[in-house]
Amino acid sequence: MAMIGGTTGNRLVSGRARWALFSSIVLIAGFADWTRAQAEETFSAVAKDVQAIFENNKDAIVKIESEDGLGELMGTGFFVSPTGMIYTSYHVAGESTDIVAEFGDKRYPARRLVADIRSGIAILKIEAVTPWIPLGNSDEIVTASGVAILGFPLDQSVTPNYGVVGGLDQGRENRYFATTLIRANIAAQRGEEGAPLLDLNGHVVGIVVGSVDDRTACYALPIKAAEKVRSDYNRFGEIRQGWVGVTAVDNEQTEHESKLVIRGIDENSPAHIAGLQTGDILLSIGGMKIHSTSDLPNACFFLTVDQKIPVTIFRAGQEVQVDVVPTQAQSATVTGAAYAPGYLINSDSSLRLRIEN
Repeated sequence: MAMIGGTTGNRLVSGRARWALFSSIVLIAGFADWTRAQAEETFSAVAKDVQAIFENNKDAIVKIESEDGLGELMGTGFFVSPTGMIYTSYHVAGESTDIVAEFGDKRYPARRLVADIRSGIAILKIEAVTPWIPLGNSDEIVTASGVAILGFPLDQSVTPNYGVVGGLDQGRENRYFATTLIRANIAAQRGEEGAPLLDLNGHVVGIVVGSVDDRTACYALPIKAAEKVRSDYNRFGEIRQGWVGVTAVDNEQTEHESKLVIRGIDENSPAHIAGLQTGDILLSIGGMKIHSTSDLPNACFFLTVDQKIPVTIFRAGQEVQVDVVPTQAQSATVTGAAYAPGYLINSDSSLRLRIEN
């Protein structure tokens, strides 16, 4: 399993096989002809895998305390570098003050570097040499993948919880998320918002940013999206949402596996300069396949200001690729989904913990 500090140990194929079997049991429980002994043996083996993930990474999990206008808040965060950089949820530390990071028997004042409402995360920094959890590849996460979270439920000590990925969601209740989210079938509790979502190697693949259906499951921002936010901060000192200047709608017919057609192009926009035209069918943006309107927010989330990206379109019976250089988005030009899942779901199901005197 992966160790704190980024070193990677040997990973047994049998561990992955156990999780695959566990996922199958969870997904088809009550329908498969499993014996009680077989099920107990499988769950016992998976529990040992989770225990190893917990032991290797628990020291890098951070309790975050802060205050807002209504009182004290508590949530979870985790170190992603040995220099004291912390990922957590926007709800926990995006708008609050007097932020304190506690790990082990130490407490440090934390400085907020980033508060990004679109992704639902905040990035903090303390002045200390710290353990950290290595980052995984969130693109490899698929439905039924085994995952675990490590957090501080109900102001208790750091605790592991595990389950499987229920889906990769682009939106909920007829509204799109700013980017695709991992829906984990893990009953996260209050205080665990901001916790890391870990794969079977003990690597971070997501950050818990919201709950689903009265905390019976949770949403996690893929770590790839979090790293896009951090990259913007490192490059510009702030979050800069890329903009290309097109309006697109779904066509009734599908051509080349896409029905998303450009209906408008802003004058002197990056799209106009690159030569995109109304009537073009969008096939991919920056290497991400486009099939319909629902794919657009996720592709646009990863646009970087002044960084050239390839855009593939279908025009006049053939595929055409053009290079587009996004510019800084203006608030008046941004439409559609712009908020993280915590703002699309009933606020009563937030996973942050409010501490009352």
